[in-house]
Amino acid sequence: MRGTADRIRHVVSFEIISLSIITPLGAWVFGVTMMDMGAVGAGAALIASGWNYLFNLGFDHALARLRGSVRKTLALRVLHAVLFEAGLVAVLVPFVAWYLGIGLVEAFLMDAALAGFFLVFAFVFNWAYDALFPLPEAPRPLAAAGGR
Repeated sequence: MRGTADRIRHVVSFEIISLSIITPLGAWVFGVTMMDMGAVGAGAALIASGWNYLFNLGFDHALARLRGSVRKTLALRVLHAVLFEAGLVAVLVPFVAWYLGIGLVEAFLMDAALAGFFLVFAFVFNWAYDALFPLPEAPRPLAAAGGR
């Protein structure tokens, strides 16, 4: 399982890369100023960072308990990305509506579009992160004494 320093590196690199993409792209697509998109992005990044750490820690613990390993298959990577984004949308919609002074439906549509981007981004980023920073191999249990 990943350690705390590795999880922090994961969260920080995810947020820096995603903010550098989504701020100008979101300002252009949604017709808001870079300042507003940057503020929404920064607020969302803070919320998402906490959620990212907690969700990934919980997901890894669940995988370890249910499967005995935290290694992810393609299906588990898809499930991971979908569950992460669904939880984040539930938290971010009220924040976006409040900050931009828009209705919940408009905020939901905006957040849904962003979630679509992040769904793909999270999938690709996590796969690349695991390739760049592979999980350490789990120690193998020692053979029982007496040669059994």
